[in-house]
Amino acid sequence: MIFPIDKDEQILLRMIGGTAEDMGTPAYMVGGYVRDKLLGRDTKDLDIVCLGSGIALAERVAEALSPKPNVTVFRRFGTAMFRHKGRELEFVGARRESYSKDSRKPAVEEGTLEDDQFRRDFTINALAISLSPTHFGEILDPFDGIVHLSEKVLKTPLDPGKTFSDDPLRMMRAIRFATQLGFTIEPETLEAIGRYRERIRIVSQERITTELNKILEAPVPSIGLKLLMDTDLLSLILPELVDLKGVEFKEGIGHKDNFYHTLQVVDNLSRHSNDLWLRWSALLHDIAKPATKRFEPETGWTFHGHDALGANMVVKIFRRMRLPLDHKMKFVQKMVRMHLRPISLTQEDITDSAVRRLLFDAGEDLDDLLSLCEADITSKNPKKVTRYLENYVHLRKKLEEVEESDRLRNWQPPISGEMIMETFQLGPCREVGLIKTRIREAILDGEIPNQFESAYSLMLEEGRTLGLEIKPSSTDI
Repeated sequence: MIFPIDKDEQILLRMIGGTAEDMGTPAYMVGGYVRDKLLGRDTKDLDIVCLGSGIALAERVAEALSPKPNVTVFRRFGTAMFRHKGRELEFVGARRESYSKDSRKPAVEEGTLEDDQFRRDFTINALAISLSPTHFGEILDPFDGIVHLSEKVLKTPLDPGKTFSDDPLRMMRAIRFATQLGFTIEPETLEAIGRYRERIRIVSQERITTELNKILEAPVPSIGLKLLMDTDLLSLILPELVDLKGVEFKEGIGHKDNFYHTLQVVDNLSRHSNDLWLRWSALLHDIAKPATKRFEPETGWTFHGHDALGANMVVKIFRRMRLPLDHKMKFVQKMVRMHLRPISLTQEDITDSAVRRLLFDAGEDLDDLLSLCEADITSKNPKKVTRYLENYVHLRKKLEEVEESDRLRNWQPPISGEMIMETFQLGPCREVGLIKTRIREAILDGEIPNQFESAYSLMLEEGRTLGLEIKPSSTDI
């Protein structure tokens, strides 16, 4: 079978093949490029394996290109890479690998193309294309990878137990590929993931988290999250999520299974947003429900305070998962902390004061918060879902009306702390904070408009109440 290489890439690949031939190091395109092209997916990552020095081939190819790219060399791994016209090319010599029990870093030695294909994680990634001038485009498929592509099946080239024991990250990659591509994992391969799951402990947290992020970024993240649960990998990676699973009954009253509810929320949100951190917010929005679950005979099951406790748990989870402890984490915390606020405003007569406070507290993240809340509607009753979504339409309209008149999104107080200190000849002190708070609350409650003159007058009034002296010239505004 001849591989259908795009015309715009043929010139480059034929040049690489010809250069490799001249050097006596036959070259092949392998892995993801072959897989994705056969699936009709766009790809700009080209992995080239040669029977010789990948570094030497990369440097020779780079010399022939215009403009000449900068070659990055990793001598320890025998690889080299460069970028050229929007593509990333990586060159490596064919190798065989052997692993020790407590490390996923293999001992490497030179090998044949067959050795290189044997070490691949899945049959669909073991496909190779010859770049030789005499066999250009010929597909080498020793493990029926093309058949598995057509069947949408993930299978390891060798015994799955050995494949996963050697490099346990491949268990995460199997689930990630199944999620991204919509493939199923062949039963023996899936069973081996569960059997060898403890081996994931030798993998660095950073690598695990990278794969989990890719699962969350997939079109339907619940596919991978459910596979992580079914194989019991999730209990080793994110046990707080496992704790959400299950339904408890008391006096004939049960609550929803919060694990499957969470998966549905993540999927709902993913249909409308590609933002990874908003998807993390959906994943963790109910994370504190197990810790706050109580049964009250009068009202049934409650989860009071799970929003506040959940926001605190975000820090611990992000630190353990080696996720960024910066504005991204603070955004997720904010979403988890506030995810009940808009819901309460759809269940009662909305006061302008309550709307102002939501605008003020949510700020620039208001639209994301509303998207999360709408995704949180997971009733099996279509009429109820429609009614709840209509409530959010009304809430959005009210928010727009109040924002247009009061301009409170990303609000900055009209009176600064510096102005208060100058007016009353103060340094930083408790009184400054009291006056700022009084002005803020008055604006949010609608006592005064969000204008400088009204806020300034209230500042003077509040200062007199506190017994502060006003600087003589400060009343001239």
